[in-house]
Formats: sequence, C-alpha cells, structure tokens
Amino acid sequence: MHGGGGVTSMNIWVAAAILFFCILASALFSASETAMTAASRARMHALEKQGGARAAMVNRLLGGRDRLIGTMLLGNTLFNIGSSALLTTVLVAMVGESGALYATIAMTVLLLVFAEVLPKTIAINYPDRTSLIVAPIVSVFVTVFGPILYMVEAVVRGALHLCGLRLDDKHALLSPQEELKSAVDLMHKEGGVARADRDMFGGLLDLKELAVSDVMVHRTKMVALDADAPIADLVREVVASPYTRVPLWRGTPDNIIGVLHAKDLLRAMSDANGDGSQVRLEPITVAPWFVPDTTTLEAQLQAFRKRKTHFALVVDEYGDVQGLVTLEDILEEIVGDIRDEHDVAVVGVRRQTDGSVIVEGSAPIRDLNRVMAWDLPDEEATTIAGLVIHEARAIPEQGQKFTFHGFRFEVLRKQRNRITLLRLTPEQKAEGREA
Repeated sequence: MHGGGGVTSMNIWVAAAILFFCILASALFSASETAMTAASRARMHALEKQGGARAAMVNRLLGGRDRLIGTMLLGNTLFNIGSSALLTTVLVAMVGESGALYATIAMTVLLLVFAEVLPKTIAINYPDRTSLIVAPIVSVFVTVFGPILYMVEAVVRGALHLCGLRLDDKHALLSPQEELKSAVDLMHKEGGVARADRDMFGGLLDLKELAVSDVMVHRTKMVALDADAPIADLVREVVASPYTRVPLWRGTPDNIIGVLHAKDLLRAMSDANGDGSQVRLEPITVAPWFVPDTTTLEAQLQAFRKRKTHFALVVDEYGDVQGLVTLEDILEEIVGDIRDEHDVAVVGVRRQTDGSVIVEGSAPIRDLNRVMAWDLPDEEATTIAGLVIHEARAIPEQGQKFTFHGFRFEVLRKQRNRITLLRLTPEQKAEGREA
C-alpha cells in the first residue's frame, strides 16, 4: 500500500458502493434531461386530462423548463465530480500519484458509457414512458435545488444582459400553426400519418392564412345568366349547368343583380304548370352577397354559418366582381375535392403516357398539389399559369420552356396575354426523355 493512512478492504467496498450510487444518480439525471426534453407535450396533456397524476407532474416540470434543465445539469455535475474525486482519492491512496491518471481513464469510460450514452439512448427511444417514471424523483430535486438554481439563473441572466441578450424577448421562428403542420408532415414522412390525413390537417390550419381569392371560382369561369333572357332559355341553361346556384346579371355581366337557385326556378315552373311566361324572376331571386377578396377562409366560413347561406360573390377593392366562393370551396380546402355525379373529375388535368401532365393554365396550384402529390409553391400565385409568369418575370410565348421547382414547364397554348395550356414534366422524367 502507498499513501498516508492506507485503504482497508472495508473502505474499498464503501467507496465502491458510493461510486456505484454516484454513477447511477448521474445516469438518472442524464436520462431525465433527455426524456423530459423529448417527451410529447400533446400526449402528456391528454394523459393529464384523463386523470394521470404523473403526466400532470411532467407538464408542471416542463412548464418551468429552465429550472428543470438547471436541476438536471446541477445534479449531473455534482455526482460526476463527486464520483471522479472519490475514485481519484482511493486510487492515489492505493497506487500513488499515478492513481490520478488511472482514475481519469476509468471515470471517463464509466461516465461516458453508463452515465451518458446508455441512459440517454434508453430515454430518447422511450421519452414518454421514461418521463412518467422519473417525474416524482425529478420533482423532489427541483424543489431541493430551487434556492441554488435561483442564484444560478440570476448570474446567467446578468451575464447574458451584459452580452446584450434578454431572455424575456423571445421570438418564435415558427408560428404554432407552422409547428403543427411541420410535426404532421414529419409523421407523414416517417409513415405514421397518411397523405390524405396530412393534407386535411394542413388544409384546416391554412384557413387562417388563405383568402377567398385563393379558392374562388374566377369570373372567367363563372356561370352567370342574363336576367332578361327568356325563361325557357334560363331553364335550359340552369339544367345544363353543374351548379345549383347561378348569378344573374342585367345590362353587362359585371352587373350582378341576384342569385337564382335551380330548385326555386323549377318550383316556380311547376306552379305555373310549365308556362314560362307566367314565371317572374324577382320573387325567386336572392339578393347577391358581396365579400372582399381579402377575407380569410376562416372568417368566410364563420360568415357562411352565421348567415346560413353557401354562396357569395367576391369583389376587389374597387367593387368589381372577381369571382364567387361557396361553402364547398372552403370545405374542399380541408377534405379535398368533393365530387358528385354532376362534377367532372380533376378539371383541366390530363396525365400522359410519357410521364408528363397537360394542365390548363387556370388550374389552381393547391388543387394540383393535392391531386398529383406535388409540392409547387402557392405563395406568389394562385394558378399554374400565374406561377409560370411569376418565375419567368414576363408573359411567355407559346413553345417556350422553363425549368424550376423540379419541373419542366412548356407553354403549349396562349390566348392574348393568357397562358391557357401547359405541359409539366418532372425533371427526372424530362431527363429520361432527352437521354
């Protein structure tokens, strides 16, 4: 034996027991820190609502995240330093000054494997279960270390203040809606959420961000009838139309005077025994409802519910009619296309055998993304033609080709200043065709 007082076998066993306890405690703090930061707040909230006391404890601890992390770091540091100092003292007493080197090597291996990697691996794979198990123990340490952590936090805040940083000025990089969408998108990529469910959830969150102008039927696509036309012609047009509500205009198509419901027209014809000359449009025409094109879909949905109507005309800041929006248009942003036996499936989109897709210029980008599982941006343009014009910074000529966002765009047809038909080819397939 070397050293001053020597080391008895009993002292060695006591030191080994204390060392084992310190490493175990360090592992507990490492696992707790990892599990608590990785635990699902949503799942803990659901468990708390079901009466889970431990879930409520986890949520309370996560509510004071700074204090929680401080406790984990303080406990980890104390037990790591304590175990290292103990083993160093024992080995120096046993083998002399070289014992410090042996203690450093031994503690590095022990702490790395058993107090860091092993517990954190378990915690990161089972964060919720681990959090529920360690919550009572962690809660005790948070309470015990409270006064020390208060002083530590004061020192940290003072140091950050000297560096020009304030913890109170927190600015989230993403809004809560964006965080939810990102979480669902990640779960979809990992295979936990189907694409249809992801799109539905994303559409629901987008109601706050989208305006009625993003989903409306543009005035160039509107079915509107002349109120002064013969009743027989109106009946024929209404029956041929796939819509139940049709705007009526007088003088010019921009002068909308009312909205005619097909059921009201047919009922009036029935009451007149089929004699169109006896039918008057005024009593069966509903006054038009005009809404600004900047109205959000969420606000418009609430307005539809409040007014108990399904149809509104969209006007710009000058009061000119830009299109129309229906309750179905908004619901389709959530659940996808709603089709009945009178609807045409995916209007303006035709798949080609070579992998390309022929698309009408007026096709909405959001609809294409849903139907084709694409990810074209729709922030700067609503239609696919608008996207091409935005990216080209000009109105392209027929036959021009562009490549952006992973697709090759070819202008197939153009009428005046409008792009009416495009061919879209994914870059991989476009390269294959040229090879």
